[in-house]
Amino acid sequence: MVDLTEMLQRWRRQGFRRFAGVDEVGRGPLAGPVVAAAVILPETFDVAEITDSKKLSASRREILAARLLREAAVGIAYLPAPEIDRLNIHRATLAAMTRAIAALPETPDAVLIDGKFVPPELPCPGVAVIGGDARVAAIGAASIVAKVARDRLMTAADRHFPGYGFAGHAGYPTPSHKTALARNGLCPLHRLSYAPCRALL
Repeated sequence: MVDLTEMLQRWRRQGFRRFAGVDEVGRGPLAGPVVAAAVILPETFDVAEITDSKKLSASRREILAARLLREAAVGIAYLPAPEIDRLNIHRATLAAMTRAIAALPETPDAVLIDGKFVPPELPCPGVAVIGGDARVAAIGAASIVAKVARDRLMTAADRHFPGYGFAGHAGYPTPSHKTALARNGLCPLHRLSYAPCRALL
């Protein structure tokens, strides 16, 4: 595991000040995009409530995401199901992270990425931080923004593709989603490379 404190100290000695946290949501669902967010927090930002989005209620995530969009530098990227099928989920996740970083209104000095992998071709140094969404405030902030963005999209998708329950399960392979798949077949949001969807082709 990377010595994060030592890494940050070294970067600060080099004059780095703008650190972007990066995280994604949506690796496991059978439908919908993978969504990544990159967040640069202002030095004065109160991070007391910022943590892994999975530890927060939906209503708290919404409040915190709105505050982050107002006060922080934020980039968001969506990779839809056809790109996931073309690239595979691992490469699609890295691509989404790269695009989220590129979507930031300012270029970071360095990026801290949740997980084990650093996307290629970053505009600055980057380090992967296992469990970063709970260890690094900027990564936790990115996890909140990405989760809220994806959940909102899947709630909207529920109106366009009724009968699947996307607003409830957000495309994850829940029993209710699998039942809806067997009843309704595939819709354009489904990832055809995932086994439960591929079986219906």
